[in-house]
Amino acid sequence: MAPWQFPDFDDHEAVHFFADATSGLRAIIAVHSTHLGPAAGGCRFWHYAQDDAAITDALRLSRGMSYKNAMAGLPLGGGKGVILAPADRVKTPALLAAFGRAIESLGGRYVTAEDVGMGEADLVAIGRETRYVSGLPVAGADAAGGDPGPFTADGVFLGVKAAIRRGLGKDDAAGVHVAIQGVGSVGGGLARRLAAQGARLTLADVDAGRAERLAAELGAATVAADAILSIEADVLSPCALGAILTAETIGALRVPVVAGGANNQLATPEDGARLRDRGVLYAPDYVINAGGIINVGLEYLGAGSDEVARRVAAIPERLNAIWDEAEATATPPSAVADRMAQRLIGRG
Repeated sequence: MAPWQFPDFDDHEAVHFFADATSGLRAIIAVHSTHLGPAAGGCRFWHYAQDDAAITDALRLSRGMSYKNAMAGLPLGGGKGVILAPADRVKTPALLAAFGRAIESLGGRYVTAEDVGMGEADLVAIGRETRYVSGLPVAGADAAGGDPGPFTADGVFLGVKAAIRRGLGKDDAAGVHVAIQGVGSVGGGLARRLAAQGARLTLADVDAGRAERLAAELGAATVAADAILSIEADVLSPCALGAILTAETIGALRVPVVAGGANNQLATPEDGARLRDRGVLYAPDYVINAGGIINVGLEYLGAGSDEVARRVAAIPERLNAIWDEAEATATPPSAVADRMAQRLIGRG
């Protein structure tokens, strides 16, 4: 099936496929929009059971990056890299070098950074082959850059507090029961920030041991990964992979608020309306989780840490603007955010 026949193809400017026999690289770089600037977005290293799933991921994630960067006020477009990991999930220096050369061949239309399965050391290796990389180790005390995870967690934390204020009428997280799906860099960072404010936490992760260790550290509870979406709580915070909010899972929700750091939480656009119809306040994912791309985007653009902090702190303001319009127009917040982003990238 050609890329433009996929349901998630959204007039992407380009979808590039790369293969390197020597290193074993198989990769996709999807460029959704360069209307505001070079297409910026991380690279995901993931093993897919079927190649079509990798294409779908690249299409969905790159569109999300267009919207995320636009809504964060960054002069950047949206793109995404996906490296199809082998079954053993081993990354070799040759594979990373080949991916760097693939990026360089696009002449700056795509700028990569960290995503699932990739770390700072991988980006350093890629950066030996291309100029178009961000999320590198911090160069100085006032410089932007480095691991985007803590910045994403900061923004999600601020967004969750805004959602608590909006949806529950409480000024802080003390005593609020938050169920967190996925406790890696972002979910774990969010859990620590919420625990420090006195929130009551229930944690779940596909790595049960990781969830249990963090729960022991924070005095939290745990549930099985397949049970977290139906737990009774005040807030559900999805911080793992996407497409987890479906007609079935939305029907089983027992929370008044969904606000978390995972990308592409809605399986379909219709799921935003399903959340609204159930009376669930939803924080559009690419708005609440923009802290990481704000950091690495501003690193690439040459800004400093103060500007990163200022823009991350503005995430609640953007969420409240979306919720205000959603209430005024009886429109799901997800649709309002999409409409705003589309206007910003010249497609509204």
